[in-house]
Amino acid sequence: MTVLYMDWPGYGSEYIKKTFEEMGIKVVIFDFPQNSNGINLGTELAEKIVRAIVESRADFVFSLNYFPVIATAVQACHIKYLSWVYDNPAVLTYSMTVFFEGNHIFHFDSSEVEKLKKAGVNNVYYLPLSADTGRYDEVELTDADRIKYGADVSMIGSMYTEDKFRIFKKYEKFDDYIKGYLDALVKVQESLYGADILEPGLEQIIPDGSGEKVIERILKSVPLSEHGDSFSTPQWVFANYYLAMRVTANERRHVMEAIADKVDGKVALYTRDASFKLGRVINRGNIDYYREFPKAVKAAKVNMNISLKSIHSGIPLRVMDIMACGGFVLSNYQADLPEEFVPGEDFVYYENAKDAAEKAAYYVSHDEEREEIALNGYRKVKEAHTFKRKLTLMTDAAGLTEYLNKGENLV
Repeated sequence: MTVLYMDWPGYGSEYIKKTFEEMGIKVVIFDFPQNSNGINLGTELAEKIVRAIVESRADFVFSLNYFPVIATAVQACHIKYLSWVYDNPAVLTYSMTVFFEGNHIFHFDSSEVEKLKKAGVNNVYYLPLSADTGRYDEVELTDADRIKYGADVSMIGSMYTEDKFRIFKKYEKFDDYIKGYLDALVKVQESLYGADILEPGLEQIIPDGSGEKVIERILKSVPLSEHGDSFSTPQWVFANYYLAMRVTANERRHVMEAIADKVDGKVALYTRDASFKLGRVINRGNIDYYREFPKAVKAAKVNMNISLKSIHSGIPLRVMDIMACGGFVLSNYQADLPEEFVPGEDFVYYENAKDAAEKAAYYVSHDEEREEIALNGYRKVKEAHTFKRKLTLMTDAAGLTEYLNKGENLV
């Protein structure tokens, strides 16, 4: 059996290619330009993929995240396209191409799976992400590493202050009512876990007699660009690409600030904006995810996960990787987390900034409890969230297992 692997620098890509080979699947690489304009419905790129499918005699195509141009090429060749979505928001999963019969879309966020199913998408499945414990087991801390990365509490992630988040400047174009309304919406969402009020909030009628919805007034000031054949709504796009980042930026700031005020020891932040300052929090700047991330996790007592709010229920990759490193996870509540892990046994979640600070301080000073929870999380990832198990589930769902076991090709 042969897979045409759409290769781009996605997290976990090297492990997936290796695992396919271990499963007895021949991997043929296609250098996929995921940042090009053609990823939606580019004819030239689709034709290249079709030629590669024919030349490689591929039985199926695989990519991290979903791309309409790949689905188009696969549909023309009458084979199967397996994609594993690990980003959210993922606007390309709202392309009309998701209805193609050859698609088998695996998404890490169960709430998005339900939305797509309600829209009529058939072959979409909930599948949590994976992490390679074996790779992280090989990382050992030196004395220099403990000095460089040591912390009582640390968080690795963006604070959304970098230049690329210039989208926040669009806020200045809104009238006073919209500014005040959005401020209130963001504030409520920040302290509300397990429910999304951003998108519904944009559909509310403005009480000025105009009959306009909030999103309609917003679009007059900041028109949103169309995404090809997308069936996503303007309120979905604005809520997930704009408001969700604002909520996350506020929450990360407030939570880390509260922790730094409560914990006596070092509270470290690894973020791309080295100029960002936040009270007693030590900003250690950017960090390389493959080379330095595991060292920072292993050298910290408590590792924070403060999810991007557009991840409505899913378990972020950061959580899986922290656990795979043997790190202790303190996270905001995500509905999918207790479905895969036991709260208080494999990880701990907080309910607000004050609760996060109190729990961080508690576990920093209770080594035995913290280390037992970290070990439980590590074991759970090692046993239940391996790449081989997840890729096997994918091939099972796509109906490829029978042929895989026989070593046959479908074409």
